Amino acid sequence: VQVVESGGGLVQSGGSLRLSCDASGFTFSHYYMSWVRQAPGKGLEWVSSIKTDGGTMYYADSVKGRFTISRDNARTTMTLHLNSLKPEDTALYYCAREIFWGFDYWGQGTQVTVSS
Repeated sequence: VQVVESGGGLVQSGGSLRLSCDASGFTFSHYYMSWVRQAPGKGLEWVSSIKTDGGTMYYADSVKGRFTISRDNARTTMTLHLNSLKPEDTALYYCAREIFWGFDYWGQGTQVTVSS
């Protein structure tokens, strides 16, 4: 099982980014997938999840209305569009495979830095 994030970078406040997660080694369409972030000096924060068929999405209140999650089961990829970015969105963003009691596989993360 492998999940690999990409797309992070440095952006000004109010800007946008698109993060991607490429998955392999498992039946992607059978699993909910999620994004989790960790800001400097803070704990892990769940950001968003998407159901197996991509028809239902869930968002943390802190990103609702600004971030959009999607998936392409044929390409085994997941995407997170980050809009109206704020300095408090600065974090290492992880792609994670979701299981009933949490997350079992994570990527190495991709850094998002938002300057004020």
